Amino acid sequence: QVQLVESGGGLVQAGGSLELSCVASRSTFSFNRIGWYRQAPGKERELVAAIYNSGTTNYAEFVKGRFTISRDNAKNRMYLQMNSLKSEDTAVYYCNAYYRGADYWGQGTQVTVSS
Repeated sequence: QVQLVESGGGLVQAGGSLELSCVASRSTFSFNRIGWYRQAPGKERELVAAIYNSGTTNYAEFVKGRFTISRDNAKNRMYLQMNSLKSEDTAVYYCNAYYRGADYWGQGTQVTVSS
């Protein structure tokens, strides 16, 4: 079992920045993949960014150049630095870990961007 807890969401003006953090119950180094997803009202959950065990990163087109995913294996944490936020980035953001054939999710943190 893996527990994930997000923090760092909130209300920000368009053009502003936020950093989301997710702490895991075990080392992030042990996960095959870690990532951030988001779900806006009335929409499906979608991938925002991911890091694979190889170190390869993957970003959705709509956040490339604005968001950066990172991890600190020593602290069991992953981060999502979000810059140049837009109103369409408003959503609940979830951290995700893929470990031993299963997906694990945090409870989500709300990000609201006012225009």
